[in-house]
Amino acid sequence: MKRRDFLKNTLFATAAMQFPHLWIKTGMADTDQFKLTILQTNDTHSRIDPFPMDGSRNEGLGGIARRTTLVNRIRSQNPHTLLVDAGDVLQGTPYFNMFKGKVEYETMTQCGYDFCTLGNHEFDNGVDSLADVLQYAKFDIVNCNYDFGDSPLAPSIKTYEIRQMGPIKVGITGVGIDFADLVALKNHQGISYNHPYKRLQSVVTYLRRDLGCSLVVVLSHLGFRYDDPRPSDEEMAVKVNGIDWIVGGHTHTFMKEPLEMLSKNRHTTRILQVGWAGILLGKTDFFFEGQKLVAVKTEPMRIDSNLAECSKVAGNWS
Repeated sequence: MKRRDFLKNTLFATAAMQFPHLWIKTGMADTDQFKLTILQTNDTHSRIDPFPMDGSRNEGLGGIARRTTLVNRIRSQNPHTLLVDAGDVLQGTPYFNMFKGKVEYETMTQCGYDFCTLGNHEFDNGVDSLADVLQYAKFDIVNCNYDFGDSPLAPSIKTYEIRQMGPIKVGITGVGIDFADLVALKNHQGISYNHPYKRLQSVVTYLRRDLGCSLVVVLSHLGFRYDDPRPSDEEMAVKVNGIDWIVGGHTHTFMKEPLEMLSKNRHTTRILQVGWAGILLGKTDFFFEGQKLVAVKTEPMRIDSNLAECSKVAGNWS
């Protein structure tokens, strides 16, 4: 046996012994599948508590404590799980008005988030305020199409990040929406927007070709689809080659299943957005044979009172 094949087989065998529930027989001779899970939210808009029981359409839904319970449950079944968010974490309830984002980022940290990108509402109190509250986010914030220059945000934002999940190397980056007509100039002072596709293509190519990522994920706060020339997730999936998974945000679009599209170079890209306010948690399982993605299974999960034994989310917000 060649040394390369020996090392590859040893890696798979070791992982299979440590996490046997992550390796699924396919029925094909001598072939196993490795399962990686991505959990996602978007546009949670400071909804720390469930919606009140007031007869509204969303009554009793959501809540970060319930989400934490569900995330922990899924992670206990598959330790190779990433939890990500597509932005607009802030603005929408008195928690933001009173604590400026501290509560949102502290509770996300306790929930176990791995990555997040920036939405337009993150800038509602300006750059200095956002830089201050990001100290409570003990996870990576990614964006590749904003220039942060010498702004206070520059040390907190990464262009991309790599995460090794079992035998699979995952590349994660993010893109943000144009500030025009959404964010006052004084609130993004020192930070400039660039059209996302060219910059994103450079990052995606680097992640795949130079860093050897088998799964490339984009956290997007562009919006799902428009009737005008604004950049969108749907257009990005076609014009940027090499993206596997787009975690969408901004348009509050509820999707029961991902939209599958082919890029200009015939790469399969899937898009999923799960509404807003933390009503749903998107759960997607990615199945690999070796380094090849062979199947995707998505299940949007409703956050409601059926998650009875909620994890405690602690904090001192006085």
